[in-house]
Amino acid sequence: MRIHNAGEMEELGRQLAAAGPAGIRIHLQGELGAGKTTLVRGYLRGCGYRGNVKSPTYTLVEPYLIEDKRVYHFDLYRIGEPEELEAIGLRDYLDGKSRILVEWPERAADLLPQPDLLLVIDIDGGERDLALRPLTEVGRRLLAALEPVHVQQE
Repeated sequence: MRIHNAGEMEELGRQLAAAGPAGIRIHLQGELGAGKTTLVRGYLRGCGYRGNVKSPTYTLVEPYLIEDKRVYHFDLYRIGEPEELEAIGLRDYLDGKSRILVEWPERAADLLPQPDLLLVIDIDGGERDLALRPLTEVGRRLLAALEPVHVQQE
C-alpha cells in the first residue's frame, strides 16, 4: 500500500480503529520518522480521542480510555533489555480486551504475543510503502474490512 502524506496515514489508522475489535494487537515497524505515531494518532482519532497524541518514547506506554475502549500505545524504542517490559507489567496490558499498538515490537524479543496485524513501513522519499501482514484470523478480517485510503494531497 502506498501512502502519500500524513493525512493518508492518519486515515488508515482511523479505518483500522473502526474495523478492529477489542483485544486487537497491531505491531508497527519502521525506521524513525516512518509515520508509526501518525498512524497511531489516526487510530486514536478513529476511537473518538480528541486530545494530544504523543509518542511514549520515555514512558514506554501511554494508556487511553475512550468511552468504553481501552487503548495502549507502546513505544519500545528506548528499552535496553526486553526484560524491562516485565518491570512495567506488560502482561497486565495484554488482557484480551484492550487494543494494543506497539511501535518497535522487535525490541521486545519473544515477550510480546504474536500480533493480529503487522505493519511494516518503508520510507520512499516523502511517501511511505506499507506492508500489511495479517498473522491471525482477526488480522485477516480486519484487512478485508479496509477500504482504499483516499485523502486530499497535502
